[in-house]
Amino acid sequence: MILIIDSGSTKADWIFTDGKTKKLFTSPGMNPYFLKEDEIVRMIKKNITGINFKSIAKVYFYGAGCSSKELNDVVSRAFKRVFTAAKVTIDHDILGAVLATCGKEEGISCIIGTGCNSVYFDGKKIEKNNYGLGYILADEGSGSWLGKKLVTHYLYGLLPEKLSEQFKKKYRLTKDKIVTNVYNKPLANSWLASLAPFLVENKDNFWVKNTVLTGFEEFVKLYIMNYPKYQKVPVHFVGSISYLFVDLLDEILEAQNITKGIVIKKPIDGLVSYISKKEFSTKY
Repeated sequence: MILIIDSGSTKADWIFTDGKTKKLFTSPGMNPYFLKEDEIVRMIKKNITGINFKSIAKVYFYGAGCSSKELNDVVSRAFKRVFTAAKVTIDHDILGAVLATCGKEEGISCIIGTGCNSVYFDGKKIEKNNYGLGYILADEGSGSWLGKKLVTHYLYGLLPEKLSEQFKKKYRLTKDKIVTNVYNKPLANSWLASLAPFLVENKDNFWVKNTVLTGFEEFVKLYIMNYPKYQKVPVHFVGSISYLFVDLLDEILEAQNITKGIVIKKPIDGLVSYISKKEFSTKY
């Protein structure tokens, strides 16, 4: 039995498989930028039930924030404490996106979910980039970026009146509550991104549409157009924001003559297919 996990900052998808059967779980995200080893262990034990942890031979974890050996080791130690018989592999969520979209083909793979990132993949290896700066410095077009735009414009009184009233009625947020959630509580990026469903519900509103288009335009210019071959290879996307606003994403891609590849909400199914072929020599 092996375990495959794709973890963003907000949510993580788990699949246990022996090549024939699957067991699926969902848990909060496990980003080592924000969570310590003990917190990850507690999260696993709280959310994963009915599984014999000692029966797991291998763990493949692809997660947001897993961008250095030190951060990867935080996650690795936590999983080894729970899955004591398993060989544990920890890597960045962008590699998970590459495996789920590009497979072994050349392309650019992007994440636009709670946060954002992108890489160019030549079919064998990932080209290094300068992205992944996090929600405070970057994450243009992501759920946390959109959430930040929403609350700041709401507090500034710059939202359209009807949209502002809807937001006020739905969330009942005061300035103090917003500031507390952003500056004094953990996982501010996930909290900001949790407001994105409001934008989805109102995606036909001109302010929402223009804000999302602006975010996607910044993302494309910064995260895609800096690759020399961006108009010559397919550009793939994973993550809830790219998936739910794909019609607006199309507008920006078409304007820049960029070939859209696969757009999926969650990469976990592609990961299971890719890894299962390697582990079980069969198409899962």
